[in-house]
Amino acid sequence: MSKSSHLADRIQNLQPSAIRELLKHSKMPGVISLAGGIPSSELFDKEGLAEATKIVVDQNFNDAFQYGLTEGNVELRQQLVGLCQERGMTTTPDQMLITSGSQQALDLLIRALANPGDVFVVERPTYLATLQILSLTEATVQSVGGDEHGMIVDELEALLKTTRIKGVYLVPTFGNPSGTTLSAERREKLVKLAIEHDFVIIEDDPYGAISFTDNREKTLFQVAAELGNHENVVYTSTFSKILAPGLRVGWILMPEWMKQKVAIIKQATDLHANSFSQSLVSAYLSLNRLNPQIALIRDAYKQKCLSLSKYLQDELGDHISFNQPQGGMFLWAKFRYDFDTTKWLERTLAKGVVYVPGEFFFSDNADKKTLRFSYATASDEQLFEAVQRLKSAL
Repeated sequence: MSKSSHLADRIQNLQPSAIRELLKHSKMPGVISLAGGIPSSELFDKEGLAEATKIVVDQNFNDAFQYGLTEGNVELRQQLVGLCQERGMTTTPDQMLITSGSQQALDLLIRALANPGDVFVVERPTYLATLQILSLTEATVQSVGGDEHGMIVDELEALLKTTRIKGVYLVPTFGNPSGTTLSAERREKLVKLAIEHDFVIIEDDPYGAISFTDNREKTLFQVAAELGNHENVVYTSTFSKILAPGLRVGWILMPEWMKQKVAIIKQATDLHANSFSQSLVSAYLSLNRLNPQIALIRDAYKQKCLSLSKYLQDELGDHISFNQPQGGMFLWAKFRYDFDTTKWLERTLAKGVVYVPGEFFFSDNADKKTLRFSYATASDEQLFEAVQRLKSAL
């Protein structure tokens, strides 16, 4: 008998992250990576992080290296109240849980909500790691379409006429992988459906601060509050894309009926998020450097996005179409004719450029003509060269 038979049934068919596998290729000499959703380390605030580290060591040494509260560093949660207020959300420290990035937040939330067979709805396409988490809980995943205005909420409304669902997961602002933003009209309709049909919305917001314009859609959490509902929307965000991913600091805002149970799951997982990282983020926020840092990132990514868009349009416009991103880190493209971007990756790798084939972001009805580019880490010269290599691979 194979030793693998000892493994739990629910993980027998679990697949590795396609993006993590592709990152191996991106480290090869001469390869230009448009694959991983990795922020540019060149933009990290080295001076600010160094100053924050000194504050922690000099002023908060014991707490930074000691066990902490499962709910998270009290001072950090108090500071996050202000950050959330800047995003239009009214909350309290008691409503928060600090996590090891938003990745852990999603794992905790879905484990708290999902029984085997419970129906969760995602956008088509959606964030790959969420599909992995849902698979581990043995939930049933169904999908509804998306377009340039985000999730097609009318499709969800039609599904609700025949199906009882437990939750909806989405990245409503500058989505991963689509780069699109859910319209204001659809946001309100989605929240009203959640209230009417009593399902939970998990709002994942890693990219909302990285806007290339001054336009700001209300978070679903804010929309729900304005409708007088605080029970059906859970909000999660992270410092990974706006400060540094290696810190692994994210947070959840959730209703009272969830908070204690999610905290207990976290206790069983890791007791609490990294004490040093929490203290460092708190010290950094006290320096009032975050908003200037976000402005720097926004400007840099906007220029990278505009460059990649121009090069793709000029060189591959006859072959692919795409919506122009208004923020975030991703450009989602689609071939104008039947094409398999997974197979094509072998040719582009031979030319020295890597992207993520779109089929990995679908729970069903995968569109093999699609692919995701990330422009965050490449220089302008690399973006130009990458598109030239993609063209030659055709």
